[in-house]
Amino acid sequence: MPSLTVSSVARSTQQWLRERPLAALALAFLMALFVYFFVFLNLFPDPVHGVRSVARWSWEVWTPKNNYEHAKLIPLITLFLIWHARDKLKAAPLGSSRWGWLFIAAGAFLFFAGARTLQPRLSLIALPALIFGAVLVVLGKSVARVLLFPIAFLLFMVPLNFLTQATANLQFMETGVAATVCNFIGLSVYKVGTTISAVNESFRFQVDEGCSGIRSLMAISMLSAIYAHLTQDRIWKKVVIFAASIVFAIIGNAGRLVSIMVVARWFGQDLAGGPYHEISGFLSFPFAIGAMLLLGKLLNLKPRQDKSPVVANESLSI
Repeated sequence: MPSLTVSSVARSTQQWLRERPLAALALAFLMALFVYFFVFLNLFPDPVHGVRSVARWSWEVWTPKNNYEHAKLIPLITLFLIWHARDKLKAAPLGSSRWGWLFIAAGAFLFFAGARTLQPRLSLIALPALIFGAVLVVLGKSVARVLLFPIAFLLFMVPLNFLTQATANLQFMETGVAATVCNFIGLSVYKVGTTISAVNESFRFQVDEGCSGIRSLMAISMLSAIYAHLTQDRIWKKVVIFAASIVFAIIGNAGRLVSIMVVARWFGQDLAGGPYHEISGFLSFPFAIGAMLLLGKLLNLKPRQDKSPVVANESLSI
C-alpha cells in the first residue's frame, strides 16, 4: 500500500472520493457544519457580549487570570508532534476505516450535549474526537495510530481551572515536604497549615494557591506526556510517567519552596519574598524535570549481565 506523502495523500483522497462519493459528501458537510458551530455559532452565555461560540469562549478563558494561558500553545505543540512523527507517517500505509464514523458520532454527541447543557468544555472535548474520526475515515488505521497522541494532546486545551479547589491538598503536601527537607539540611523550621516559619522567627512564609495550583500541575503534566511519548517504547511506561506527573509537580514546587527558605535564611525575608520569589517560579521545572528523567531512567534499567568467562566442566577419568 502507498505510504504517506503529499502526493500519495492526494491520490488516496481522490480514490476515496471516487469510491465513496456519498460518504465524502457527508464528511465534508459534517466538517463544515462543525467549523460553523465551533467558530461562528454563538451558543454559550456571556455576561458582556450576550453569547459566545466555543472558539471565542476558549480564547477568553485561556488567560493568566484563569492560569490557563498555556493552552494557546497546544495547537503549535500538536503540529510539532506531527512533524516529529513524519518518518512514521511516511511509512504508514494509507487506507480507510469505517470506525471513524463512530468517533465522529461521539464528537457530535459531545458537542450537542455541551450546547444543550451550556457546558462549552464538553463541546471543546468533541474537537479531538472529530479530528481523529476524520483521519480514520480518510487515511486509515495506520495513519490514525501514529496521529493518536498528537490529536489526543489537544485535550490539554480544555480548561480544568474548576479543579483549583481540588489542588488545595497539594499546598499541604508541598509545604510538608519543603519543611521536612529544610529541617534535614539544617534550616530549623516548623509548619502550621500552609505556613512555614523559622524557629528563630527570622522568616515566615504563607504558601498560597499560586505556588502549587493548577497552572504548575497542568504544565508539568504536559511535559510528562510529551516526554513519555517521545522517549518510552512501552505503553505501560508512558502511563506510569504520566500518572507520576502529580508527584513531579509536588517535588518541583517543594524544591522551589526550599530554595526560597534558603535565600531567606542567608539574605533575609525581604529579598526571598520579593525579587527572588518572582523569579523562582521557573525553578520548579528543573526539580520536576529532574524527577521525571530519573523515573524514566529507572523504568529502562536492564538487568546486569554476568560477563565472567564460562569454564567448561572437565570430567575426571580414573
